[in-house]
Amino acid sequence: MAVSYKKLFKVLIDRDMKKKDFREYVGISYSTLSKLEKGENTNVDVLERICLKMGCRIEDIMEILPDQTQRQERNKN
Repeated sequence: MAVSYKKLFKVLIDRDMKKKDFREYVGISYSTLSKLEKGENTNVDVLERICLKMGCRIEDIMEILPDQTQRQERNKN
């Protein structure tokens, strides 16, 4: 399964917040921000910190995307 943080970056746009300001406000490293930008896995503690600082829920900042195999299996059924 793939993870997408596009929702997080939409929240930043909606709040007119630059990535640098977001990183400093939440207290995450450059490498963690890079992981989020690439849709890579990150620690749940980081996601929790983002939600608490930004005043949002986990589903407001990320979504889990099924991989190609799972989509094909669902379409067969």
